[in-house]
Amino acid sequence: MGFVDLCYRERRHRKLKQVEIKVKMDCEGCERRVRKSVQGMKGVTNVTVDPKQSKLTVEGFVQPNKVVRRVMHRTGKKAELWPYVPYEVVPHPYAPGAYDKKAPPGYVRNALADPLVAPLARASSFEVKYTSAFSDENPNACTIM
Repeated sequence: MGFVDLCYRERRHRKLKQVEIKVKMDCEGCERRVRKSVQGMKGVTNVTVDPKQSKLTVEGFVQPNKVVRRVMHRTGKKAELWPYVPYEVVPHPYAPGAYDKKAPPGYVRNALADPLVAPLARASSFEVKYTSAFSDENPNACTIM
């Protein structure tokens, strides 16, 4: 089994991926620079830029971490994998850690992916019931003096 066989086997097992990246874009020049930073990358088939959501979508046979590093290196901007999910996916979207003011409308931070971010966002209804029992925001809360 030679080097050519290994390269062919590796290409065959790659899968088409859609990588979403959050990159702040202020103007058309930034948008153009971000688009050009990944267009020439090996394995990229399609690049979509949405400046209103500060979102870059790259489709192709690519590795997500390599795409993020390339965008950061070529543009000099801070880039990260898309941290948001639709708010219907998270059990408690307005819990601290899940709610993000900078998120696009209808999206919250993906609190389910990172266990250290927001324990209340992943809490079951049983846990929420007991954590809100003594809350100042709950008008039916028990008050002990």
